[in-house]
Amino acid sequence: MRRHVGQASWPVAAFVILLCCTSMASGQNSRDRGKRVVMEAVEALGGERFLAMRDRTETGRAYSFYRDEVSGLSQATIYTQYLPVAPSAGSVALRERQSFTQREKELSAVLFTGGQGYEITFRGARPLPLDTIERYRISTLHNVLYILRVRLNEPGMIFESKGADVWLNQPVEIVDLVDAENDVVTVYFHQSTKFPVRQLYFRRDPKTRERFEEVTEYGKFREAGGGVLWPLTLLRTRDGQRIYEMFSDGVTVNQGLSDSLFALPADIKILKRL
Repeated sequence: MRRHVGQASWPVAAFVILLCCTSMASGQNSRDRGKRVVMEAVEALGGERFLAMRDRTETGRAYSFYRDEVSGLSQATIYTQYLPVAPSAGSVALRERQSFTQREKELSAVLFTGGQGYEITFRGARPLPLDTIERYRISTLHNVLYILRVRLNEPGMIFESKGADVWLNQPVEIVDLVDAENDVVTVYFHQSTKFPVRQLYFRRDPKTRERFEEVTEYGKFREAGGGVLWPLTLLRTRDGQRIYEMFSDGVTVNQGLSDSLFALPADIKILKRL
């Protein structure tokens, strides 16, 4: 009996060793595969031209939602200017102006710059609520297109493949983008076009500690000039409910946007934060 047990235990031990080795190899391969998928996406978006993008202008219709019902519709122009280096850890390396117009006249704008945010109207510039500015910072840092453009070579950033799947009848490669703080953005990349078509991450409210699932879907990638491709449609949901949707009529890049677009006029009245 003892000899029988000993003979049987060897195949079991060998199987356990083989399983451990296979797990280690698959773990290593998952990162190699994840990095390959991510680099193919960068190349599809324009490669070095995408990585060197300095500014971007998007024009189209923007919808906001409350409890899955349309709560606002605007003709919007979104101006984005990338900064050479992020000012500090955890801050965003861009400035953004969201301009809302009617009959080609700007009615209001929202400005995010230098860690600050303002709503600009004919009355003046009103500082945005601090939680709104924080949500913008977190949303930007977790945006896959921002990660690919700005955070690609950030120390501690890894890309781990979760394998292939089908999402909305599209064959996709799923990759976890994990930074040094162990924040995870899960991205679905189309297997044929290589473009990111869906991303999700979990955000926790700093006050209530409630956790939200933030999902963004991208579509209709088109040439934006200079060999850079960008999505014309964007849909954001929170815990399954729509909160924002953008349909762009056109996107242009590297137009040499003026710094004045991203600064408050010297004589503007600063209103009290609500």
